[in-house]
Amino acid sequence: IQFVVYSNDHLPRHIHGFPSETEVIVHLLLNGNVALASRKDAVRPANAKQSDVARILNIAALHFKELATLWEEIHGKA
Repeated sequence: IQFVVYSNDHLPRHIHGFPSETEVIVHLLLNGNVALASRKDAVRPANAKQSDVARILNIAALHFKELATLWEEIHGKA
């Protein structure tokens, strides 16, 4: 899975996860947890496998500290 933080992106603190041709937007919550973004295009394509979405969320949770640090290096503290 490739995780990306775009330099021209916006709050809330989040990353984009790509396991292949799917994109999942994951919020990096201030309490140290992750959550699927609440926007309607948080999973693209909309009919992506739920197992891919769950996998991205689980891996993002395992690497939360590194992903949050990456976001903060690019955008500053949330």
